[in-house]
Amino acid sequence: MKKLIVFALGVLLSTDLILGGYSVAQAVGLIQNSPQAYDGYTLFAPKHNTITYLINNEGRVINSWESDYEPGQSVYLLENGHLLHCNFTKNQGFIGGGEGGGIEEYDWEGNLVWDFWYTSDKYLMHHDIEPLPNGNILALVVEKKTYDECIAAGFNPQMLRDKELFPDYVIEIERTGTNGGIIVWEWHVWDHLIQDYDPSKANYGDVASHRELIDANGSGRQTRAFWNHMNSIDYNDVLDQILLSVRGNSEIWVIDHSTTTEEAAGHTGGRYSKGGDLLYRWGNPQTYRAGDTSDQQLFDQHDAQWIPGGHPGEGNILIFNNGLRRPGGEHSTVEEIVPPVDNYGNYALSFGSTYGPKEPEWVYRAENPTDFYSEAISGCQRLPNGNTLICDGVHGVFFEVTSGGEIVWKYVNPVAGTGPISEGEAIPLDHRGHQMNAVFKILRYRPDYPGLIGKDLTPGAPVER
Repeated sequence: MKKLIVFALGVLLSTDLILGGYSVAQAVGLIQNSPQAYDGYTLFAPKHNTITYLINNEGRVINSWESDYEPGQSVYLLENGHLLHCNFTKNQGFIGGGEGGGIEEYDWEGNLVWDFWYTSDKYLMHHDIEPLPNGNILALVVEKKTYDECIAAGFNPQMLRDKELFPDYVIEIERTGTNGGIIVWEWHVWDHLIQDYDPSKANYGDVASHRELIDANGSGRQTRAFWNHMNSIDYNDVLDQILLSVRGNSEIWVIDHSTTTEEAAGHTGGRYSKGGDLLYRWGNPQTYRAGDTSDQQLFDQHDAQWIPGGHPGEGNILIFNNGLRRPGGEHSTVEEIVPPVDNYGNYALSFGSTYGPKEPEWVYRAENPTDFYSEAISGCQRLPNGNTLICDGVHGVFFEVTSGGEIVWKYVNPVAGTGPISEGEAIPLDHRGHQMNAVFKILRYRPDYPGLIGKDLTPGAPVER
């Protein structure tokens, strides 16, 4: 496949920003629906509202579900037509973005059929989950480590901005009954640290010689409490691997899911004989002492995922590259990379001491790059016809582009904190300066998706008033 970089004009709608103020005035709802758009149903959960919507390409409501909680952060439509909704529980012990704490499952009619809570003063589920083929659910979690624990693990005390850390781990949840579950598998970042700062610590070693381990001091900037800041998780059932987006490192990581929990805490065992060590990483080789700033490719990215089978680019990895602190000007891109993996799931070091690829296979950006910039949240999805669905999360703008970069569908989320707004009504800003119609990410489901078979898909009214 020929490498391709595509550009498009006018990714975002023209807006009237009140600089330093409190609102944004812009058109909402359906803006464009071309014949080249992939026909399907788009699921989205407004970040500051408790209702999740499923709309058709005309922007008309097919179904909606109401929770008592704002999303924290993802929502998914299951193959039985049920909705999985992550809940924002407002656990004040873990402030840093993406806070969650619970999962709810609703049937098509909106009845709560299962829930699970994982929140305390020691841990918090956050950002994203991944339903597995066996019915279990993978989830991202942070755990609390004290200042003394961080020093014992070889962190440079001068770089510990908040004097504590919330490193990530992954759990696999097996449902039990209608409210609850048991943890059947775990993987912790804390078990795979290396550092060359303090030779008196047990994990002292040569960082550059151990690319499979995570440098405690390798982020390249002051270490915040929400250190790794993972924000997406994906699963490859063919390879039995897990893909993690690690915003704090500007990297994606791949780990082995075939291990036992005991093997996942060590360095041997599992299908790939590496225990819980990293199988692959990409985006910022400086984190393992290879390359320099010119080799960094990801900048606080979100929503890394394998492109599914049967889709153009099958097996490649698609990433929303937010572009925060990107040299030469902050702007966002959506990038497709071809990982250096063989048929057995093993990853090669293709370019000397760094993991390839050296450059993406496909890139989408605006012709004037800074016209498309979402510094946080956001997502992307490769569609069956080869188009790519993109969520500019900060601005609540959804759009679909062809492989050549032509915009063929565009929609602006018309739901703010108080509910749907009217055409032309100002959209308020939140405490971060993000629009109150922000959306974490979106998904489009094909018309023959099993979860839609036999359901009433009669279009209703548009979401906006």
